[in-house]
Amino acid sequence: MASSEQTHGTLSARLTERLNKLLALPLLYKVLFANSLVILLGATLGTYLATRLKDTNSLVVLVGFVLLGLIISVVINYALLKFALSPLTRLRETMQQAQAGDMTSKAPVNGFDPDADALAKTFNTMLAAIDELSKSRAIQILHAQEQERKRIARELHDETSQVLTSLLISLAMLEESVGSEAARVRIADTRALAHQTLRAVRNLSIDLRPSALDDLGLLPALRWYIKEYQQQCGIEVDFSASGLKERLPAEMETAIYRIIQESLTNTAKHAHAHKAWVTLTEGATAINVRIADDGCGFDAPAVLRTPWQDRGLGLGGMMERASLLNGSVDIQSQRERGTTISVRIPVKRPPHPVDSALPTQSESQVAR
Repeated sequence: MASSEQTHGTLSARLTERLNKLLALPLLYKVLFANSLVILLGATLGTYLATRLKDTNSLVVLVGFVLLGLIISVVINYALLKFALSPLTRLRETMQQAQAGDMTSKAPVNGFDPDADALAKTFNTMLAAIDELSKSRAIQILHAQEQERKRIARELHDETSQVLTSLLISLAMLEESVGSEAARVRIADTRALAHQTLRAVRNLSIDLRPSALDDLGLLPALRWYIKEYQQQCGIEVDFSASGLKERLPAEMETAIYRIIQESLTNTAKHAHAHKAWVTLTEGATAINVRIADDGCGFDAPAVLRTPWQDRGLGLGGMMERASLLNGSVDIQSQRERGTTISVRIPVKRPPHPVDSALPTQSESQVAR
């Protein structure tokens, strides 16, 4: 009994293997084999009927047999081509998804047709190369943008601010040397305007590229930005950070800073919020950022369904910065229920000995 079951299993395995080999034939050989089989059966049965049938009714039967053979041939070819060309149909769907902007889709490789599989593998390789090239180009563009921001910020700080400072000193000296009270009042007003311009230039310089981000790191830069943000926008911000043991890579610090900056800017412009929360946490494998507010919110699903170029609110830029670091951005928002933006960016830290581990930095800042 056991030997019979084993023999049956062996035969079944061989049949399955031969069927898989038959299915793996190229499309040309499948169509050629199927049509040859139909022609062979049709010719054999037709010859047999022609020798056996000799009256008028026999001619009708023969014509019916020919028509039946034609229908069977069409059905077999249709089913065979439909089955054999299904990988190309799925490949076309994958191409349409890639054309729509989904570069993560992959063409299926099922092993049924070596030519279709080779085409799918080539397309997947090309898609991966295009995606890698797009990421590399986007990284270069963002790097060039940050470098240009840094250059302009330095020029504003070093040149424009110095000129305005010299102007303030000259106006102060002029004010002391003028005897007319009316002239002194006008010079004082001009000094106040110049001083206001100097503050605006310095704020613009820091907004373009805060020097603390390059010199001190992410946390000091965020502390300064949130302090200035609360003074300018009148929105209370609760900021906390934990788990950060050392500085992150420069491109990661820049991405996190810009995402938080863009989120809080949206809160000030669109949310009509009274309070916001910013939480920055480093886990074992990733940096997690959460920005929430108690504002009016918006229809997040509707906005996210639109093409990223048309989304507005800087959402496309935030998602692009995160994706370039293999991260993700999740946006949850409802009308009158506020908005929550969750960012996750993977990070790899070299292992540290236990005795040399740095203490965890933790901070909390609330504006009153």
